[in-house]
Amino acid sequence: MLAEWAEAGEPVGEDLARALDELATQVDAGETKKMLGGEHDRKNAIVTIHPGAGGTESQDWAEMLLRMYSRWAERKGFRRELMDLQPGDEAGIKSATMTISGEYAYGMLLAEAGVHRLVRISPYDQAARRHTSFASVFVWPELPEDVDVEVEEKDLRIDTYRSSGAGGQHVNVTDSAVRITHLPTGIVVSCQNERSQHKNRAQAMKVLKARLFDMKMKEQQAKLDQLGGEKKDIAFGSQIRSYVLHPYQLVKDHRTKEEIGDVNRVLDGDLDGLIKVYLMRKAAGTLGQPAAADEE
Repeated sequence: MLAEWAEAGEPVGEDLARALDELATQVDAGETKKMLGGEHDRKNAIVTIHPGAGGTESQDWAEMLLRMYSRWAERKGFRRELMDLQPGDEAGIKSATMTISGEYAYGMLLAEAGVHRLVRISPYDQAARRHTSFASVFVWPELPEDVDVEVEEKDLRIDTYRSSGAGGQHVNVTDSAVRITHLPTGIVVSCQNERSQHKNRAQAMKVLKARLFDMKMKEQQAKLDQLGGEKKDIAFGSQIRSYVLHPYQLVKDHRTKEEIGDVNRVLDGDLDGLIKVYLMRKAAGTLGQPAAADEE
């Protein structure tokens, strides 16, 4: 209709154009939500990012992903809370965990779980050589308080330490940060966002319970898949998506074959298109396998 008015020579006001854009965005969001019918899809998401091997290169890439998901949350109007951040030795991060709160945050961000690959000219290489870096993204649903996940005190090792912060900002001089190790599974979670040790422990326990619940669900699903002969959508250790900055510009999702030439737009948090295609392919049962980790 907008095109017809333009052809007829009728002026189209900026307000009308903006309203049509907003309507299109709402329709698109509605279509995405229709594909999110999982038990936990409506819940908030707990996102953890870890760099792969490669030192500063991968740690810098992990920080870029942290920024990407933070910007995505801002675009969606979701609340973001950084629970734990371990800075890299020279640059980037060694790990980060944050909660993204908003309707269907978990259902949408589950599409991002897996290994992400970056190809670029390294800003840390004096010879300006091309480097390939990997980082892993893990996503769990934030569970409500009434969900029963049994955790025995004897199975926990709890360590406290001083919080760390970039440039010495907001560093707590007391040992308020908390690290919890679940001895039977080896799961380790930590939180340093709050100023009190009690609050950090409560936040860390929330993450631990989410991970234990997720592990239990995956074990049950694995048994069903084995009986039914189904294939996994995501395999850890292989990339689900590549972001190439050199020698050309391209983002490619290896499960859906979706490609986007504007890499910077994606890294700035514009992920809805990639997520929607993933959900559509998943619903249709046409998802491909992730690419081999050494693929160029």
